[in-house]
Amino acid sequence: MNNLMHKSCRVFASIYLVKTPRSGIAAQNITYIYRFVGQMTKSVINLHCFSHQKEANKTYNCENLGLREIPDTLPNTTGFLEFGFNFLPTVQNTTFSRLIDLIFLDLTRCQINWIHEDTFQSHHQLNTLVLTGNPLIFMAETSLDGPRSLKHLFLIQTGISNLEFIPEQNLKNLESLYLGSNHISSIKFPENFATQNLKVLDFQNNAIHYLTGKDVSTLEATNLSLNLDGNDIRGIEPGAFRSKVFQSLRFGGTLDLSVILRGLQNSTTQSLWLGTYEDTDKQDLTTATFEGLCEISVESINLQQHHFSLLSSTMFRCFTQLQELDLTAAHLRELPSGIQGMNSLKKLVLNVNHFEELCQINAASFPSLTDLDIKGNLNKLSLGAGCLEKLENLQRLDLSHSDIEASDCCNLPLKSLHHLQYLNLSYNMPIGLQSQAFRECPKLEVLDLAFTHLSVSAPQSPFQNLSLLQTLNLSHCLLDTSNQHLLEGLLDLRQLNLQGNHFQDNSISKTNLLQTVSSLEVLILSFCELLSIDQQAFHSLGKMSHVDLSHNNLTENSISALSHLKGTYLNLAANSIHIIPPDLLPILSQQSTINLSHNPLDCTCSNVHFLTWYKENLQKLEDLEETVCANPPNLRGVKLSEVSLSCGITAVGIFFLVVFLFLFIILLIFSAKFFLRWKYQHI
Repeated sequence: MNNLMHKSCRVFASIYLVKTPRSGIAAQNITYIYRFVGQMTKSVINLHCFSHQKEANKTYNCENLGLREIPDTLPNTTGFLEFGFNFLPTVQNTTFSRLIDLIFLDLTRCQINWIHEDTFQSHHQLNTLVLTGNPLIFMAETSLDGPRSLKHLFLIQTGISNLEFIPEQNLKNLESLYLGSNHISSIKFPENFATQNLKVLDFQNNAIHYLTGKDVSTLEATNLSLNLDGNDIRGIEPGAFRSKVFQSLRFGGTLDLSVILRGLQNSTTQSLWLGTYEDTDKQDLTTATFEGLCEISVESINLQQHHFSLLSSTMFRCFTQLQELDLTAAHLRELPSGIQGMNSLKKLVLNVNHFEELCQINAASFPSLTDLDIKGNLNKLSLGAGCLEKLENLQRLDLSHSDIEASDCCNLPLKSLHHLQYLNLSYNMPIGLQSQAFRECPKLEVLDLAFTHLSVSAPQSPFQNLSLLQTLNLSHCLLDTSNQHLLEGLLDLRQLNLQGNHFQDNSISKTNLLQTVSSLEVLILSFCELLSIDQQAFHSLGKMSHVDLSHNNLTENSISALSHLKGTYLNLAANSIHIIPPDLLPILSQQSTINLSHNPLDCTCSNVHFLTWYKENLQKLEDLEETVCANPPNLRGVKLSEVSLSCGITAVGIFFLVVFLFLFIILLIFSAKFFLRWKYQHI
């Protein structure tokens, strides 16, 4: 619309120029035309600056509107302003002078070149300033004076090549500084630059190849998260990081990891990210690569996408202090046996590798593991028997997306995992479950089996010993839902997802598999092709606070099955509801939130009671934009909230009714006279 308006302005002005003599009056008229059209354009643009509902009259979005100044319609109380992708080549002390309550200001890609003196002198509350993507040429020394609590400054992709470019004044409270994708070659800050309160310092994708002790000494902050991803560090001065303490260090994409590990000697960091990427050069990792790690105090290391050459147990000699190790996509086919000293390791991530059997990870080398992820394995993974039995402390196990197929699951593979609380076997091949299939894991609280075809051969429940289970995901499992014993034993189940499973005759009868899970609070039955629900089907489920019945073929008759529920989130979207009779409206009234979108709702007088109720309860209705009429044809696609019906007797109707009664009375009188005359004639 903006572009169209600007084009219209240019065409209008051009025509006027051609047909009007070049006189002072004509020129003045043209000036008025430009002013008028400019004001009209500005008015149209202002309509597009919208306020977020979360912070009414505080948060405004004016992004990508072709603006050259701050709209007059923005209130002085604006606190959060998204103004990116407009045009502000220079920012002066008058640009935002009216908006003194600004807390967050986003000026992404506004083509800013110059930021003048005292630009934010009155903005004492400004907390976050985003200047990403602006080709900055000059920032005045006093440009950031004023904000007393500026904590987050984004100077990503601004063309900065030297840290002296950043104004030093008034940044003592700065907590995060983002300088990625620039031309910076040194992390050395000016002498007076306050870094003591920094928590995040991001230098990713710059031109930093060498780190010296003087560079690092300017970082006065403790527990800093320093990001040097994509810089290809080729050298670090010995002792440069001595006695430094970091929250996290990232050197992603570095070709020679030995350079990093030698350079970080005698330093401390909680997390060290040394992974690489698919599109970067890689060097095989050897035992020599990790020799420097013995002199670093580190809890967590990420080595994703690297190649290991001649993997042996000695390669892990310096990993003994680790608590977390991430070897995602590390082209592993097995972990060597005989790894010693890794008794501190709590979390091991082996996602996207090439294991063929679970025993190939040699779990006995990591006896203290509480968290194990083998997600997205690239070969068909066999669970084996007792491969994890030495992991007696394991609490979380993710084996999803690994083409696992098992006819008898899961007691043998999960032997001795008595403390397991979370198990994910979703997106795998068909799995057979016997009676008490998870007997070895009585403390399970979360079980995810989504998109895994489950075959339950025993008449009893495979979950009957899981009395502590709270969340069960059985979506798209092709379950036999006619087995009323399937969910027995789940005494504390709070959340149940049965999405995508089918029920006999596409209906949930009075007696069903849900009768045994009376503690249920969240029930998902979307995409189940349901046609109806018996009025007593959910009678035992009195604690439900969230019911999702969307994307089925239910009619309004099934709403009566929810009559005993109050304060529930009810999703009935994308069903076959046409008319909701008055006797069902009290059931809807007692719920907290209702979604009726994408239903073929009738907007005629036969549904007038529901339409009236709908307008009176907009505060509890969700997805109003997509809750539209399907009938009659002239109202198809109109939002229910905008429908106005007149369903009483009209004046014309009253007139015809009176005429009809009058004619009826006359006819009755004539009939009576005719009858009496006939009677007397036959005496």
